[in-house]
Amino acid sequence: MFQVAITGTGLFTPKNVITNDALVEAFNAYATTFNAEHAEAIAAGTVAAKPMSSAEFIFKASGIEQRYVMDKTGILDPEIMHPTLRQRSDDEPSIMAEMALDACSKALANAGRSADQVDAIICAASNHERAYPAIAIEIQQLLGSGGFAFDMNVACSSATFGIQAAADMIRAGSIRSAIVVNPEICSGHLEWRDRDCHFIFGDVCTAVLLEREEDAQGAHFTIRSTRCATSFSNNIRNNNGFLRRMRPDGLKDRRDMQFMQNGRKVFKEVLPMVSSHIQTHLQEEGLEADDLRRLWLHQANKTMNDFIGKKVLGRTPKADEQPNILQDYANTSSAGSIIAFAKHQDGLTDGDVGVICSFGAGYSVGSVIVERKS
Repeated sequence: MFQVAITGTGLFTPKNVITNDALVEAFNAYATTFNAEHAEAIAAGTVAAKPMSSAEFIFKASGIEQRYVMDKTGILDPEIMHPTLRQRSDDEPSIMAEMALDACSKALANAGRSADQVDAIICAASNHERAYPAIAIEIQQLLGSGGFAFDMNVACSSATFGIQAAADMIRAGSIRSAIVVNPEICSGHLEWRDRDCHFIFGDVCTAVLLEREEDAQGAHFTIRSTRCATSFSNNIRNNNGFLRRMRPDGLKDRRDMQFMQNGRKVFKEVLPMVSSHIQTHLQEEGLEADDLRRLWLHQANKTMNDFIGKKVLGRTPKADEQPNILQDYANTSSAGSIIAFAKHQDGLTDGDVGVICSFGAGYSVGSVIVERKS
């Protein structure tokens, strides 16, 4: 058995930013027009009026202040309210592969490695741009790596599940290195016309390079242990992934084909599951809460993260113990915990222990216990 380490991280951030104020302005313009056009039906009680949104409502509900997206023109147009991403030909790189190429290249540079030293690529994300050929194989070709590549999807837990899969292969000796990359175009499956969720997601891509620890070129994180768990639930669901499905009459998008969630049930059911999962994982590794230097949690909702951090540590976490990037990136599905990990490694010294944890639809939860090494 070989010891595994995370030796490099990479982050691709889209250039387009949407602030809460800009998002609210577009949404309220749409809602005002909708209510005017359906005034009679609303008065008769056959159609529900669209409530107005506000920056204060968004921040209180989520802790989000802005989000990055691949296209904001369509999202901020009250007559469109979804990203307008150009249809690419089959001979062009896909959007996800293009995002991934940037993040993977940065992870390799961070580790002092070249693409031809990578044995496997796992594209682990919530919403894949197509069914096949695998996005991962396209990334492999664009990057110029060898070995093999495949896609996987465990919703918001895809990154940690991908890390466990890659780590297991390296431990067993079948490969020496792997990239787990998480291109998330969450804007493509969000209903931007729904006040309850129109602010939740952003787009991003993260990547981590895993290697045998003996091959590490510099400072790295030893993977001490990984754990994954799932339990089926319909409380977070997406019936159509990246695509926008039209109704049979061809007139309007079907709401049930995009991101849906029962927020109250998710909060009630997921938080105990995640807290217990992390605590059990620590106990199995002979670790106490006080042994943790940092928690890099899935960035879904600030209230959820605060609850988990307090439950795991037995006290309110200090700012540097549980870093949040939610305010800047919004919920980026599987990439969220890896953004936090990539951006918040400062202050850690040899022997410091942390947990990367992601959770979401499935339900699913994955945790990776890592230790800093020079």
